[in-house]
Amino acid sequence: MLQTITEFAHAKINLCLHVTGQRADGYHLLDSLVVFAGIGDGLRATPGAELSLTLDGPFAGGVPAGADNLVLRAARLVADQGVALHLTKRLPPASGIGGGSADAAAAIRAVLRLQAMAGRLAPMTPDVAQQIAALGADVPVCLASHPARMRGIGEQLDWLPPLPELHVVLANPRVEVPTPAMFKALIQKDNPSLPEALPHWDSAPALADWLRSTRNDLQAPAMAAQPVIGAVLAALEALPEALFARMSGSGATCFALFAKEDQAQDAAEALRAAHPEWWVAAGLVYPGRADMAQLIRETT
Repeated sequence: MLQTITEFAHAKINLCLHVTGQRADGYHLLDSLVVFAGIGDGLRATPGAELSLTLDGPFAGGVPAGADNLVLRAARLVADQGVALHLTKRLPPASGIGGGSADAAAAIRAVLRLQAMAGRLAPMTPDVAQQIAALGADVPVCLASHPARMRGIGEQLDWLPPLPELHVVLANPRVEVPTPAMFKALIQKDNPSLPEALPHWDSAPALADWLRSTRNDLQAPAMAAQPVIGAVLAALEALPEALFARMSGSGATCFALFAKEDQAQDAAEALRAAHPEWWVAAGLVYPGRADMAQLIRETT
């Protein structure tokens, strides 16, 4: 019987995103707090005659299925034999929650797990690690799917200590916002970074209060390009028990934070009823991936 591996591609949420500069090569420098939610895509991997990808799910139509697909490109970097991959695409594309990067990272994890179970897990070379990072700025942090402070162009990761219980509602008005265009539209590129020392948040309200002193520098250009983002933020802020609302990444997905699961689930249900044309999902902010941390140590 063929071994089957399943991986979950967690939605990535930028609780804050400060753009702190731009390098000579055009890459922007960031300082961002990133968390992951129990909302995402599903990936299944089995040994195969060749590396292949099939798709289903509500947003499968927005994913290119050719050889240049990010999932295949990621798997190709680490696979030593053929693997049949199947992606169930539930996250909207180009939406600021790292869907493509999360899928690529899930493919890498799945292939490594398959090879580990077959006794073929080899140390990851620096060259392969660099090629993985070159897939996209969010791929390294999505590989671990652990709460992190992400700096530089995404390569400098500092894992955050356990966060308090936190739940999230995501809402996307089903419009795409191209990330490069949002960075290009940003007039001020050298904005202040986050404080060097981060506080300890002992509750969801404490974290929400601190986030009010931070920014998403891409939110204003995204709202100028897609004014409906303002309506999404207003709807999230008006939800009962919502602690804080902001746009994630370059948009158009926005989020609201909640202290308890029932509050987030009730809020998501109310938001779907009020805006059936939007994509809405609720889930737990994921505490971390100790299993992946161990696998990363074994492959480096």
